[in-house]
Amino acid sequence: MQETRERVLDALSEGPVTGPELAERLDVSRAAVWKHVEALREAGFEVASGDAGYELVAVPEFGGAAVEYGLAAPFDVEFHESIPSTNARARDLAGEGAADVAVLADEQTGGRGRLDREWSSPSGGVWLSLLVRPDVPATHAPAFTLAAAVAVARAAREAGVDARIKWPNDVVVPAEDADGDGIERKLAGILTEMEGEADRVSWVVVGMGINANVDPADLPSEARPATLSAEAGEVDRRVFTQRVLEEFDDLRGDLESVVPAWREHATTLGKRVRVDTPGGEVVGEAVDVTFPGTLVVDTGDERVTVTAGDCEHLRPVE
Repeated sequence: MQETRERVLDALSEGPVTGPELAERLDVSRAAVWKHVEALREAGFEVASGDAGYELVAVPEFGGAAVEYGLAAPFDVEFHESIPSTNARARDLAGEGAADVAVLADEQTGGRGRLDREWSSPSGGVWLSLLVRPDVPATHAPAFTLAAAVAVARAAREAGVDARIKWPNDVVVPAEDADGDGIERKLAGILTEMEGEADRVSWVVVGMGINANVDPADLPSEARPATLSAEAGEVDRRVFTQRVLEEFDDLRGDLESVVPAWREHATTLGKRVRVDTPGGEVVGEAVDVTFPGTLVVDTGDERVTVTAGDCEHLRPVE
């Protein structure tokens, strides 16, 4: 059914086509063609009908069908106007055996970030969770967080925003505070969850909370938020989401390329950092990130590898 609807949509986008012609081309009844056309209209596609036949006139601004239209990545998009959590929904779908699903929402009412922190997700953002089933060991899972960060940063930069990546899971925009000191404002956060055995992943859910067409005043000020609309004007969320999905799809197909791509946009490397890890605090210069996402910190006495933790950028030592 979905495949036929996509073929109908493709045919309509090529120009006027009559119902009988479309029915013959797709080997379905004329009644089936009409039902698919009506379903597309209900999904927000503007389909004109005249003497020359049906023709696609306009694509909806946002939504599952809109994002799937012209998407060069193999994701089914499940859209919600409002949902408590796209990650929670993706986990439910994982339990049902689904794969390659993008759960997308205009608004989240119960979004959570790392360490179960509340994540504000008002209408106008891109709240997105990808469910994938990679054939990799569990130790490689952090690479999907880095891949998502690169995908968001690339899409944001295409939209005209100077997006950088802060280890381990934030996309930020450089700025200055009232005193002229350099700061970083948070554009997006990423939360990756997984299930599987040590030698093999069963599923990975990569959640991305992206402040797209959101008023910064609607976000917690203590988070120092940045939004795409405030930085570069309102973006086409349909196109932006497609670019994130396409970039992520390319990167997940070549995990060895993720770390070099991450380094290109990294803001953490070269900075003095403090990382709160499960084993204690690590302070020093962030000198590298190695596969699958391990931060290397030079403390002055030794080089410490950090696989997880909260990272704070510090002022350089005078």
